[in-house]
Amino acid sequence: MQSPPSKKGLRVNDDITSDEIRLIDDTGKNHGTVNISKGLTMAKAAGLDLVEISPNVVPPVCKILDYGRFRYAAQKKASLAKKKQKTVEVKEIKLRPGIEKHDYDVKMRSVDKFLSAGDKVKVTLRFRGREMAHQELGMDILKRVETDFKEMAKVEQAPKMEGRQIVMVLSAK
Repeated sequence: MQSPPSKKGLRVNDDITSDEIRLIDDTGKNHGTVNISKGLTMAKAAGLDLVEISPNVVPPVCKILDYGRFRYAAQKKASLAKKKQKTVEVKEIKLRPGIEKHDYDVKMRSVDKFLSAGDKVKVTLRFRGREMAHQELGMDILKRVETDFKEMAKVEQAPKMEGRQIVMVLSAK
């Protein structure tokens, strides 16, 4: 039993250590189990490389192909997948316990926009001075936010007191 590739990437041509391989030629035809020397001569005759595709099976599967083009295609595929990937950001909305209706509505439009874009929203309600004596007002506002977005968001972190502020995290459903 041989070990998997030690260097980074696939083994090519003379780096293949196994004596017997399963060979697939450049047209995709399966030649079955053959000696490594036969595979190398077929690859040289075609002007291509012998690449070990599946090193962990016995015998390993090798394919005759242009290794440079194969690596380039794999890089393009990986970069395309990375480009299509959406990163979830955490957006923050800051509120105060004495917020008026119109100001609340403006902030909630922003929350709606962030949730529609697939981001998480951290709703922070900060208390100053004597407002600390009326924390229930802050909790009422966060409960209102929760009920307003019940349809399109779920509460990822319930309202929690952290020092002089209450924090709640919403994420899109």
